[in-house]
Amino acid sequence: MNGYGLLIGLILLLASCRAKPGTAEVKERTHTDATVVQPQSQFPFPDIPATLTEAEARKAFLLTHYWDKFSFTDTTLVDNRDVTEQGFVNFIALLLDGTTSEELARESLKNWCKGFVGKDHALRVLTQTADEYLYNPNSPFYNEALYGLYLETMLDVLPQTDAVCSSYQFKLELVRRNNPGDRATDFTYYLPDGTRCTLGTTPTKNDRLLLVFYDPECESCHEVLQQMAADASLAEAVQSGKLSVLAVYTEGNEEAWRKALPDMPDKWIVGTDREVVKTGALYDLKAMPSLYLLDGQKRVLLKDAAYEAVRRSLHF
Repeated sequence: MNGYGLLIGLILLLASCRAKPGTAEVKERTHTDATVVQPQSQFPFPDIPATLTEAEARKAFLLTHYWDKFSFTDTTLVDNRDVTEQGFVNFIALLLDGTTSEELARESLKNWCKGFVGKDHALRVLTQTADEYLYNPNSPFYNEALYGLYLETMLDVLPQTDAVCSSYQFKLELVRRNNPGDRATDFTYYLPDGTRCTLGTTPTKNDRLLLVFYDPECESCHEVLQQMAADASLAEAVQSGKLSVLAVYTEGNEEAWRKALPDMPDKWIVGTDREVVKTGALYDLKAMPSLYLLDGQKRVLLKDAAYEAVRRSLHF
């Protein structure tokens, strides 16, 4: 994207124009220097060798050495969002610019993770930052592919005896499931009359099934479901057989589910999975509602997509 291109140019420019040690702009301090050290106000970009003149080579050096000058032991610096968080945003923007190879991304992530592993405060802050930017569906940088590489990297650099490894492994297994092109994980659900059904045997009209995991007691679910119920284009598609909709309640309050059934569109298939999806971690339900667009073979076309993305895919 153009914005990323501009960002790359800016970062490369910054990295090449930083003052070098020994110039008038840099004062070397000793442990006996009595001058008060001011908090760092800018991210400490690495100095790219002048011998690297090609943009691709300069970018590769910048990414692999991006965190070399960052002090992960400086808790004040780590807590400075203007430096640390903005530096991380620029870092992942470069990784996600569409031109970064997986090999370069892996090497860059490994160098970053090795920098803070073993430094408790930095580890806590930076792993939380990674979760917020790469794994939060509301983040503009939400990207499960890069998040998966980050999780793989953490599992690679952490001691295998570290207690958090099981948490990273669990998340990695989740993000690897039900991706576009995969056959959606089958599960059992029950209709309001108690009829037992499975996703695999659910009829699909016109090779399209919109799978909706929801909770009527969830505010965001209520808003999205209202939007969908009021969407004349969706209603027409279901009515005319262009699309099937399966809405599955994933929580354990059957009374709340049944109370909300009258609000669900008549032509939708509505059921409850009796918490099998959540307890079995069959799908990643980090945010609700969670929408999956499937084809007639129950292969995933869109994973955990916003409703607007579903509408665009269906050409509403």
